[in-house]
Amino acid sequence: MVSAIDPDKFRTLIDINARLNSSYTNFRSLLKAIVESAARLVGAEAASLALFDAATETLRFEIALGPRGLELQGKSIPATEGIAGWVYQNSKSIIVNDAAHDQRFSPTISKEIAYSTNSILAVPLKVKDKTEGVIELINKTSHCLFMADDLEWVEIFAVQAGIAFENAKQFERTEHELTYLQQKVQEEQGWHPLVFSSKVMQERLDLVKRVAPSDASVLILGESGVGKELIAEQLHLLSRRAEKPFVRVNCAALPENLLESELFGHVKGAFTDAISNRAGRFEAADGGTIFLDEIAELPLRLQAKLLRVIQQKTFERVGSSETIKVDVRIIAATNRDIEKLVQNQEFRSDLYYRLNVLPIHIPPLRERLDDIPPLAEHFLLKYARETNRGIMHFSDSAVQCMMGYSWPGNIRELENAIERAVLIAKGNLITADDLMIGNKAEPSYKQFEGKDLKEAIILFKRHYIQASLEQNRWNQTETARHLQIQRTYLSRLIKELNILQNKE
Repeated sequence: MVSAIDPDKFRTLIDINARLNSSYTNFRSLLKAIVESAARLVGAEAASLALFDAATETLRFEIALGPRGLELQGKSIPATEGIAGWVYQNSKSIIVNDAAHDQRFSPTISKEIAYSTNSILAVPLKVKDKTEGVIELINKTSHCLFMADDLEWVEIFAVQAGIAFENAKQFERTEHELTYLQQKVQEEQGWHPLVFSSKVMQERLDLVKRVAPSDASVLILGESGVGKELIAEQLHLLSRRAEKPFVRVNCAALPENLLESELFGHVKGAFTDAISNRAGRFEAADGGTIFLDEIAELPLRLQAKLLRVIQQKTFERVGSSETIKVDVRIIAATNRDIEKLVQNQEFRSDLYYRLNVLPIHIPPLRERLDDIPPLAEHFLLKYARETNRGIMHFSDSAVQCMMGYSWPGNIRELENAIERAVLIAKGNLITADDLMIGNKAEPSYKQFEGKDLKEAIILFKRHYIQASLEQNRWNQTETARHLQIQRTYLSRLIKELNILQNKE
């Protein structure tokens, strides 16, 4: 123990402990407080905290203070390298007052940041006998050397720091989990089973399994209702982030000013209704995955901010200049022709290329007919149970009707049709009439004779959109909501397809 109690250092240690106990609710602030306090306790010129990253088996300098702190922060070294590596591997404290001549010293980092390391004091940061990282103090001020008393004081401090570290980690895990669960409850969304039997979907799932372990961004493409969110869920569940949050954001559901706050959070007073600090979805997803649905609807200004998150993994809350660092995998999805949007300068090309590292295209339901029977059975069982209808079945005519329908709304439309059929069916057998599909919104097959696929799709779109417009009395806002597309996109389709209102 310390040979003689230094009253000043003892009071400093008490002050430091009080500070640590008041900082545990903010993990990043706590780490900074640990480093600042250790440097203050022994009068070090520079200080850092390196935490062990099991995935890469490295020590990452999470916090670094001093003349070259900014250059050091964020760098990593092998967990077996240098003085810090030795302390981590042996879980022992050390003083090295002539670093250049110590065989354990690695000059690599010092050279990279152009900072001369003369003396080092390093202690392990332990939590329940497990070493989480290393507190490293560099060059005692006034060109003095670190002494044995310095080491003992820092070791005493490190015990309290370890307790605060564990409390902060637990608080952070609990806070993120609560945020995640609140979102799940509010959105009434859980994990969805991926039901299919077609070869094309098996190929997509095989691709998902190969892509999931990577942290690269994924762009999921496909029409509305094909199951893009389910693919995003599988990417998360099959990744190393599976135990971390999966946060969903619909970029088309909120206006621009609210969307920025939803994504990145805000500080108190940032705008009229900002009555308190609020963490955004990216903070909630830290360590896990964020799913950005309808990414093509993201305003250009926010596209630039998202690009920075992808490239640097940093952002600021609305109204704040403090930089927040997150480790989040981004999965995006859109039903729009995003390449065309890029060509028309409606979507940033640099963001598109960063999102499109691993593209996955989900074909519409009409191109994977083998998936209709198992999906139909899945929805039938679900809604029959929910409505206490007992065991229900499809008639042969109902199956033929479902297999012959083009399903412009894809899986979402199929689910809605079956839910409706369960409610209106007179018995336990679902008939073709109960499904209520195949009306005038769907053109006769004879209209497609002699046409190639592109012409047939254009013709189908024209008939279907015109029928939807008539159904909604040519109210484009209501029609867009019915079709589950953006109103601007509907207006563009009306113009491109030359759809005219009958004035009779």
